[in-house]
Amino acid sequence: MLSHFYLRIDMPNPDFSVLFNGIDAKDHVLFGTFLTDDAQFRFANHPAVVGKDTIVNFLEGWFQSIAAIKHSDLVVREGDGFVLTEGTVTYTRHSGSTLTVPFANVFNMVDGKIKDYLIYVDNSTLYTE
Repeated sequence: MLSHFYLRIDMPNPDFSVLFNGIDAKDHVLFGTFLTDDAQFRFANHPAVVGKDTIVNFLEGWFQSIAAIKHSDLVVREGDGFVLTEGTVTYTRHSGSTLTVPFANVFNMVDGKIKDYLIYVDNSTLYTE
């Protein structure tokens, strides 16, 4: 049984390079412009954060926990109502050391905005040195 039903209206998806460049600039406000008001954001094995404003506030704090972030080798695959992205992400810790890992995202789209932002990444050693 499906737990969610999304009404699909054919609207173009946004330019995801703008989204990832914004993330790499740690721009939580720009990030919010890609989300529906009732979006869900799940980062790896952390509990989901729900609601655009709550997600933006969460990211503002999370971005402060790292010195920098950089996505590379980005591949975007679009389907009917969803987008898959994958690539490599490099986190720079405040100490200057880095962690580079592969990632994949699933975006469930509604009206050209991200309804569900699901991140699959193993960054479990990010805060351990």
